[in-house]
Amino acid sequence: MLFEPKYHPEVARDISGFPQNIKFRIRKAIEDRLILDPVKFGEPLRRSLAGYRKLRVGDYRVIYQVQGRTVLILKIGHRSEVYKKSGRT
Repeated sequence: MLFEPKYHPEVARDISGFPQNIKFRIRKAIEDRLILDPVKFGEPLRRSLAGYRKLRVGDYRVIYQVQGRTVLILKIGHRSEVYKKSGRT
């Protein structure tokens, strides 16, 4: 059974400057892995981001939270910045 992805309003701004090939890879990862089984394909985060999970897509990360059958995608960014910019660290 598929999960329904929901995007935080800031996600569009997060990915606006990404190259097209990176946007494609992230979208494909969300469609092929995240909505199929977000617990299996993602890893839990710790410390101040406990309760959230991450999906690796090359050097980029998708930060999300599973809420029932919904996957709330909160932040997408490069691994060097995404945790700082999440505003929860």
